[in-house]
Amino acid sequence: MRPFLRQAVAKHIAHFDEIPQARKATLRELTEFIMSRRASGEPIPLTFICTHNSRRSHMAQLWAAVAATHYGVSQVAVFSGGTEATAFNPRAIAAIVRAGFGVDDPGGDNPHVLVSIADDAPPIACFSKVYDDPVNPQNGFAAVMTCSAADEACPVVLGAAARIAIPYEDPKAADGSDHEAETYDLRSNQIATEMLYAFSQTG
Repeated sequence: MRPFLRQAVAKHIAHFDEIPQARKATLRELTEFIMSRRASGEPIPLTFICTHNSRRSHMAQLWAAVAATHYGVSQVAVFSGGTEATAFNPRAIAAIVRAGFGVDDPGGDNPHVLVSIADDAPPIACFSKVYDDPVNPQNGFAAVMTCSAADEACPVVLGAAARIAIPYEDPKAADGSDHEAETYDLRSNQIATEMLYAFSQTG
């Protein structure tokens, strides 16, 4: 794992006790899906979904990949999507760079951003897409709803083996403000801590 990202993981793990019990109960649903698939030796596809696939779903996808690597859950494959496609927001990209991810951003209207968590592992291609895009799993996956709007818009996610609502507040509210970077970092940190916690409970 990239050295600065490894340091970030240790920092986030130290904050597990700050996660409210009600939130831990919600995260338990993700843990149980991972554990059940791991016990049966099946692949563990996780698709993180928000409205535009531009901020929270990408952050959750990437931090889940970090958590799977850190805790050695090798069957996990991470994906993301939206109820509509826009672009991986540059503010969110900047936040993951600050968090320690390696990023190759070619630019453009909807860039295919290559994100690395380790120098010896293939990068994760992140771009905005609908959740049922052909690059994402079509069945047997856990649909992890990372925003309330997507959760309400998709009461049923076709093909999903599980549907888990773990909503996060949208950092978009701070766009253009003096607190923009701080808000994006706080959201990234929250997602990181909670994804690491969920994976830490898989035993």
